[in-house]
Amino acid sequence: MTMGDILVGACSWTDKALLSSGWYPEGHRDAEARLRYYTTKFPLVEVDATYYALPSTRNSDLWVERSPAGFRFDVKAFSLLTGHPTRPGALPADLRQAAAGRHGRAEADPGLLDEVWLRFSGALEPLRRAERLGTVLFQFPPWLAPDTAATSMLRRCRERTEGWPVAVEFRHPDWWRPDRSASTFDLLSELELSAVAVDMVQSLPTSIPPVTPVTSDRLAVVRFHGHNRAWGTGTKEERFRHRYTSEELSSWTPAVRVMADRAREVHVLFNNCCGDAAVRSAETMSRLLGTQPDADRADGRNDADGRGGTNSRGGTDGRGDADGRGDAADGPGGTAPLF
Repeated sequence: MTMGDILVGACSWTDKALLSSGWYPEGHRDAEARLRYYTTKFPLVEVDATYYALPSTRNSDLWVERSPAGFRFDVKAFSLLTGHPTRPGALPADLRQAAAGRHGRAEADPGLLDEVWLRFSGALEPLRRAERLGTVLFQFPPWLAPDTAATSMLRRCRERTEGWPVAVEFRHPDWWRPDRSASTFDLLSELELSAVAVDMVQSLPTSIPPVTPVTSDRLAVVRFHGHNRAWGTGTKEERFRHRYTSEELSSWTPAVRVMADRAREVHVLFNNCCGDAAVRSAETMSRLLGTQPDADRADGRNDADGRGGTNSRGGTDGRGDADGRGDAADGPGGTAPLF
């Protein structure tokens, strides 16, 4: 099997801290200019806003218009679809009555979830038609432990999303414990769901083991959350405040390459969204994997602290400019379990 494409990017191109960090050149102040710039540096980005509110067809159309062919958007599933607390106000007005629950949070029955998915997926159709959609990321809450009810939930989720590319990130560590990991692997493989590997601090009771399962030959995903010990308790900025070193990222490159041997695409995403840390980490990882543009590789602009731009696609297809808005444990270093 030919090695798959490795695409590297950040989990946001629109984060306020990134916008104020100086990473975007002067003059790139509007959404279009930022996305066009971002796509000159990376072939992949994660869309986080869709977790908080349903997307719109117009935004999908604009993302297609402002990105080059081959660019990928990984889109986070709306919170209600993953079992997270959801404000009724985040739903369309005609669905709020049906979702009204206790404590001002939306409660969902299967019929409501079906309707929410239809609207969510319908808004993403422009991305899918244009082959810009990488995957829909279902990030399940930390209280979803592996049991019969959770397995049934995953099966219903797959029935609802049939025909769509879906990746699954678990936040409960028991899914990937040594005595459970084989069952989790078999379940996701059966349902054709891409498992998401994570790099996060390993000193917490909720830490996810740094395993790198490939449960779909279409896509494998790794998300880097940083190594901050405030992961479980701090503010968003405190939880994600971490700048990866070249040594930390180098320990992951063997595992990423093995994943690329088993899947047609591997998406490597940095969620340490504090200032410009995520994009700088992505630049460094691109250099380490040898997937940045030849010009950047030649002149060494992408050194260990992440200075300089890079395109994780390798730049070989000349996919144009674009704007980009948009502790984790030690990396496995080739020693993490590979399923």
